[in-house]
Amino acid sequence: MSTGTGGAGEASVLRVGIVGLGNISGAYLGWLDAHGAAAGLRLTAVADLDAGRARAVADGRPGVRALSTEALCADPEVDVVLNLTIPAAHGAVAHAAIAAGKHVYGEKPLAADRAEAMGVMAAAEKAGVRVGCAPDTVLGRGVQTARAVVDAGTIGVPTAATAFMTTAGHERWHPGPRFYYQPGGGPLLDMGPYYLTALVHLLGPVVRVMGAGGRGRAERVVGSGPAAGTVFPVEVDTHVTGVLVHESGALSTVLMSFDVHAARLPFIEVYGTEGSVSVPDPNTFDGPVEVYGAADREWRRIPLTHGYLEGGRGLGLADLAAALRDGSRHRASGEVALHVLDIMESLLTAAEEHSGVALRTTCVRPEPAPTTLGAAPE
Repeated sequence: MSTGTGGAGEASVLRVGIVGLGNISGAYLGWLDAHGAAAGLRLTAVADLDAGRARAVADGRPGVRALSTEALCADPEVDVVLNLTIPAAHGAVAHAAIAAGKHVYGEKPLAADRAEAMGVMAAAEKAGVRVGCAPDTVLGRGVQTARAVVDAGTIGVPTAATAFMTTAGHERWHPGPRFYYQPGGGPLLDMGPYYLTALVHLLGPVVRVMGAGGRGRAERVVGSGPAAGTVFPVEVDTHVTGVLVHESGALSTVLMSFDVHAARLPFIEVYGTEGSVSVPDPNTFDGPVEVYGAADREWRRIPLTHGYLEGGRGLGLADLAAALRDGSRHRASGEVALHVLDIMESLLTAAEEHSGVALRTTCVRPEPAPTTLGAAPE
């Protein structure tokens, strides 16, 4: 793709190389198969530590080659590296792609920690390439329709929000859940990016956080698979709660927990001077949006009118391609992902120190998403 920043090729096509072909790759491959052409994306290469897996993916797709990670990053037929490796490898792969002059789009988190993520962003700025990062669920019709309600002033001036993610723990279904309870895991780092990214889209960046955390149990038991019955230690907080102070002055209360068996809580709600809006699960691309105005007596479900219609893993990459074509900011950006990682690390620090923590980063609130691939926002 001829963008002036990393890579050359067909003017209307961004050529994609995927590094990492684990479970999440199936969702991306399926979306690219269905919508890639319309989005101006073309898969040209794949790489994985399991070379046989890479060959199997390539063999099923004409024109796609199985390469090593190093060869893929250096390949002149790749404009953007789709980084689907494990979180611990996100930073290293991103740096390799950037050093080769490629744009990068990766799964969450942007890197293993805030410091590494800041290094990725600094390297990209120096190289003149773009960085994108999941989650892109916020570009779907659910969060974007709720955002349109907020932006239209339907609920007045936004003053507060709540965001809740509760479960009794992944060990009930995951056959190898130990990593969820080790450093780098926990409910906030696992699921927080979906909720916090949605809050940034709805209310803008955060300047300060207060937090608290705890552990409901010192040990957990694997509930399924060959290791069922195995006891393992809990090394991180499994219940994290906090308050985010947005730059706008709005306050968001968040709760992320692996210690709740049942709850009657919304996913996200935004409260304003003239009403409230209920936002669907931010881990999905759509879902019911409901509004309650000052004069209402019950919640009203409203049509999903905003956000990309082609929901699925790949929207963020498509949005990046569209932004490269017209020179605009892409929405599922490394800037937003770094800020969300900063929010999470700051919350954990606040919980540990029993204090408030000022954010080290900020970001521009992304523009509303259009409804159709390649279209301008309505």
